[in-house]
Amino acid sequence: MSKIDRQEILDVLDGYDREDITIATLGSHSSLHMFQGAKAEGFRTAVVCEKGREVPYKRFNVADEYIMVDKFSDIVTDEVQDKLRDLNSIVFPHGSFVAYAGLDNIETIFNVPMFGNRDILRWEAERDLERKLMTESGVRIPKKITNPSKIDGTVMVKFPGARGGRGYFVANSTEEFDQKIESMLERKWIEEKDIKNAHMEEYVLGCNYCIHYFFSGLKDEVELLGIDSRYESTIDGLVRVPARDQLDIGVNASYVVTGNHPVVLRESLLPQAFDIGDKITEGAKELVPPGFNGPFCMQTLVNDDLEIVVFEMSARSDGGTNTFMNGSAYSYLYYGEPLSMGRRMALEIKKGIADNRLEEIIT
Repeated sequence: MSKIDRQEILDVLDGYDREDITIATLGSHSSLHMFQGAKAEGFRTAVVCEKGREVPYKRFNVADEYIMVDKFSDIVTDEVQDKLRDLNSIVFPHGSFVAYAGLDNIETIFNVPMFGNRDILRWEAERDLERKLMTESGVRIPKKITNPSKIDGTVMVKFPGARGGRGYFVANSTEEFDQKIESMLERKWIEEKDIKNAHMEEYVLGCNYCIHYFFSGLKDEVELLGIDSRYESTIDGLVRVPARDQLDIGVNASYVVTGNHPVVLRESLLPQAFDIGDKITEGAKELVPPGFNGPFCMQTLVNDDLEIVVFEMSARSDGGTNTFMNGSAYSYLYYGEPLSMGRRMALEIKKGIADNRLEEIIT
């Protein structure tokens, strides 16, 4: 099936009442601040939600319209798409939207205007494309190991897609790799077909920081809006146990993200952080035009040489943006008031409408 032609999306957008735009997304992941930010800027909001999962949006009163579905993946059905278009919806993508709607569907059948570059979403999901973008942009990344038989030190193993760390593990040998693969299969965290797509890279010892950027296509400028770090189970639970007792627990460490907390970087590291954001946006313009548009995140480790190493990226709003629903230290520096990523996204849509340039930031 061929990709949706850009003109098809623009034709839908041309039929919208731009004085009555709705901001819509899937009710999961990082949607709360998207809805709150959209409402703060005067937009109507619509949540596509599985039955039984609507509680947060009702309790926090952030959604104006509820499109209830049996399962999240129904967002790509003709019925749901018709409802979204009837509401003059612009969809804000996030990790759960990408995972449940499916990349193939987003590229070929989801004929609803989206904020940002829908083509770049595949570049975060497929490790080789992700690595190509970061390498050709000149961003420092961990060394790749091409085959389990070539493991000769500590490696991190992970799999494609927005998994929230599920199935990731550390291995120090081929034997340990095989043993942990079997464990992941038994837990049903991966499937047999996933094994051939296992991505292995050197394990970089350092502090984890997820740096959240916003690229404004209207201003051609990168903003650093916030930084978070993650709580991951069971690794965070294990490190609270004395080292002599860890082996007795008999649990393989896992990296499933269970929560996030806001942080600020040592100020001397900020030039590196801005340099990474600038490099990756310029690289993306060349490799997958028009490149990033709106929020993206570089997941990094900072070693004791104070070097920022990027190990993963999100080409849309990342879950850690939840840590600054009421603004971060960095968004405050830009705007002088609390500002979430969701509100920054809404501001870009608002300016696109006011300047008659909405087509430039929609795909």
